[in-house]
Formats: sequence, C-alpha cells, structure tokens
Amino acid sequence: MKIISLVPSITETLFDLGLTENEVIGRTKFCIHPSEKVKKIEIIGGTKNLNIDKIKSLKPDIILANKEENVKDQVESLMQDFRVEVFDTETLKDNYQLVKTLGSLFGKQEAAQIFNEKIKNVLDQFKIKSPIKAAYLIWKNPYMTVGSDTFIHHVLAEIGFENLFKDQTRYPEITADDLADAGVIMLSSEPFPFKEKHIDELRTMFPEKKIMIVDGEAFSWYGTHIAKCEDYFRNLIAEFA
Repeated sequence: MKIISLVPSITETLFDLGLTENEVIGRTKFCIHPSEKVKKIEIIGGTKNLNIDKIKSLKPDIILANKEENVKDQVESLMQDFRVEVFDTETLKDNYQLVKTLGSLFGKQEAAQIFNEKIKNVLDQFKIKSPIKAAYLIWKNPYMTVGSDTFIHHVLAEIGFENLFKDQTRYPEITADDLADAGVIMLSSEPFPFKEKHIDELRTMFPEKKIMIVDGEAFSWYGTHIAKCEDYFRNLIAEFA
C-alpha cells in the first residue's frame, strides 16, 4: 500500500509501527522523525501548503491527515481523487484510538497495542505529587498559550499540572501580566523556538518564578511519540520533587 502522511507525528508513528519507505511514499517538510528514514521520502509541501499536483503524481492508495494541522479545503480537494483518513486527536483517549486505528489499517495491531501500553505506562509513572498551576507558552509576540481543548492541555493534566488557562479554548493570546498566577511558566521549544534569552526576559517581571524551556514534541506530538519520552518526563518531574 502506498501511503502519504500530511502530519509529522503520524509519519513518525507509521515507522514506529514497522512500516517502511516502500510504503510511506510522501511526507511534509515538517515530518522529521525518524530522520534516517524520512530523508528518503518525497516531500509534498508543508502541513498547511500542500503540493496537490505532486501528491496526485505519486498516486497514493491512502492519505493520512489531521483536522487541526491540515487545511480543510486542501484535504477536501484530495478527497475527490483519493481515500483520505482525517484524524482529530485532542485527548489521550483520542490518541489511543489513533494508534489503534493506524495499527488496524496497516496490519500492525500488535505493535500498536505495545505502543499504547507504553504510553500509558510513561504517563502513569511520572506525576508530580501535588498540582502546580502551569502556563504553557507556544508563541511570542504575541504570547500564546493552550486552552483545555488541546492535546497539550491533556498531557499537562495527566502528569499533574493544572493549566492556568484551562477555562479558555484553542490557543488564546495573552500578555505577560496574565502569567502572574502561574506556579511554573513553560516555554515550549516549538512551534516558537523559545531560548534561554526568553527566560531572562520573563525573569525581569517574575524573578522568583520557575521558568523553563520544555520539549514541545513531548507535549504536542501525538501518536507513538510519548512512548519514547520516558527519560524526559522522569527528569521533568524530578524538577518538582
């Protein structure tokens, strides 16, 4: 079966489940894992600016998309000519179903179950002892954070953090003043590439507050990725012991 993935975390999941470059024939420029395998695969644009003509020329049997990451009009255009599976992964339950469904689609049920069990184990194993209000920032100028209907929110909650902006939805814009009640300010490594200098900027306003860079992939990449973040979450939770 010839597969095109329009979603970085789904591309990674396909290879984790045991598919090969002979099956995954197209990917976006943001599909970077596993690096040694994806570099051999045709790039069909970005997640939100697909090269429709190139996709058509590859003649895939199935295209895998995501409701949030891909543009509706582009996906619907592809649906006219190809089988397109569109996933909407917001909660950890959704994620379990995503991995299970991909396993079923491509005859990798056993591998999918193993990864789902590993994800559950990682998230069950590492939890902070008492809830801490966390502000998770994904963008700067303006600052943007995450609401309660995001995958990041559910990962935060699962390991014991209380999302400071849980009463909001999607990715609201905020100001630095809105961070005053946070017990910890988390600056994600993606999509905005926060660095130490951005910690220093916020420290001028909040000198006593814990401010840290966090691995954006560990919190936002659904599919199988969390199963490989055991060491990361262990070290993160240790910071709050």
